[in-house]
Amino acid sequence: MDQIQTKAKNDDRRPTLTRRQVLEGAIELADREGIDAVSMRRLGQELGIEAMSLYTHIRGKEDLLDGMVDVVVAEIPVDTAGPDWRTTLRRQILDARVVMLRHRWAARIIQTRSAPGLATLGYMEAATGIIGDGGFSVDLTHHAMHVFGSRILGFNQDLYDDSGTPDEAAAAFAAQLASTYPNIAAIAGAASHEGGLGGCDDDYEFEFGLDLILDGLERRRAGDPGRS
Repeated sequence: MDQIQTKAKNDDRRPTLTRRQVLEGAIELADREGIDAVSMRRLGQELGIEAMSLYTHIRGKEDLLDGMVDVVVAEIPVDTAGPDWRTTLRRQILDARVVMLRHRWAARIIQTRSAPGLATLGYMEAATGIIGDGGFSVDLTHHAMHVFGSRILGFNQDLYDDSGTPDEAAAAFAAQLASTYPNIAAIAGAASHEGGLGGCDDDYEFEFGLDLILDGLERRRAGDPGRS
């Protein structure tokens, strides 16, 4: 009886977790070991509670992922003040990229969500506001958001991932392709932005694509007869 009472007292002294703490614990685990390591059972172990206790705060795995994404997006600083729409939005998107690089698993999960959370809606509202305040019509703002796609949140889906390809492997691959696929071989064997064979500089490519979009939208904005 005394042992039961002692256990009850110990349980009473255990800090009560909040939903936010559960989500932050899941994010820390994903940052450290990857998103595939996140399960209700493993998260319970990380937080020192039974997995079933998590359901007090989380409805299930999908709710957990929704919440994790929203916490990550909420980390993006939103600053709509700037000299012009292009400079302001560019800075906003690159700030988002810093957050996505800090949580590299997040892009993969964002692409699987069926509906945005409150933080994501707030961020998208700010981004569309920057575009609209820059003199874009509602119609052109709509097209602009489609063109940006996931880039507006600081990431984009590349055609293929060559980030783990060693320099020697890239050179060998290019040599194999040369006779049959000369155009692909020329790209595969091209100098990277650091000056040697190997994978592309993802940050450079991201900014290169972003600037092309911004420049193109500015030209369309200037020539749009429907802008307000």
